Amino acid sequence: MDKKDIKKVVLAYSGGLDTSIIIPWLKENYNNCEVIAVSGNVGQADELEGLEEKALKTGASKLYVLDLTDDYVDNYIIPTMKAGAVYEEYLLGTSHARPCIAKGLVEIALKEKADAICHGCTGKGNDQVRFELAIKHFAPTMPIIAPWREWSIKSRDEEIDYAEAHNVPLRINRETNYSKDKNLWHLSHEGLDLEDTGNEPQYEKPGFLEMGVSPLDAPDEPTYITLDFDQGKPVKLNGEAMTAKEIILKLNELGGKNGIGLLDIVENRLVGMKCRGVYETPGGTILYKAHEYLESVCLD
Repeated sequence: MDKKDIKKVVLAYSGGLDTSIIIPWLKENYNNCEVIAVSGNVGQADELEGLEEKALKTGASKLYVLDLTDDYVDNYIIPTMKAGAVYEEYLLGTSHARPCIAKGLVEIALKEKADAICHGCTGKGNDQVRFELAIKHFAPTMPIIAPWREWSIKSRDEEIDYAEAHNVPLRINRETNYSKDKNLWHLSHEGLDLEDTGNEPQYEKPGFLEMGVSPLDAPDEPTYITLDFDQGKPVKLNGEAMTAKEIILKLNELGGKNGIGLLDIVENRLVGMKCRGVYETPGGTILYKAHEYLESVCLD
């Protein structure tokens, strides 16, 4: 599709650095097109606060916030956990959220009769593949705009320069500018000092960890729990019936307090690069371990 024919774009919007500057960039480079921001709530909690005001102030015509938490847990997290799916020790926190979000994006794009869908994934990572394959599955003819493969911006510092020049409000500064992804399953950290593989993650530095504490700061006494499963799905925690989502959230709290679920790896990206990531997955780590133990009892 020719750029001049794109008059309405649905943007996968998180309110983070990338997607915040994409709104004015789209309007500058795509004929002052209408930008409809769509945020998929997969449990990122406080990151959703003030999102509508920020999106509208930055130039979006409206913001949809889709509650995808139950769909994400029941149709992505639990089946993946039951399958024991792991990628290089990584419990797929960003991976399985993307098709869930992409499906919601397509639904809004079709409803709004949008001319294209835009995402803020970089050209170096796996997210561009996850989003675009899912979008093509649900809307095979929908054009996709990927600014990171078009614009001249080459770093997060340059993104901040662009934001400041366009009066785009940011919640970060240059010193805390990790690239993060957060949902109810995990939190990932990339960039800054982690780019040097000789640097230890700053687990003890206040504000680095958000879902838990360093093992050095965890209690010296054990915490005991019981989990009940029905056909591989968690249904009770400490004898109390709960939804799988409620169990994950409670395990996040218990695991986080005990310094569980930290992972520091250099992983292989689908596009042929290596990238270092530090992941917090407290509840997921407990669930995977418990389910693995359950399999040892039940399966040959």
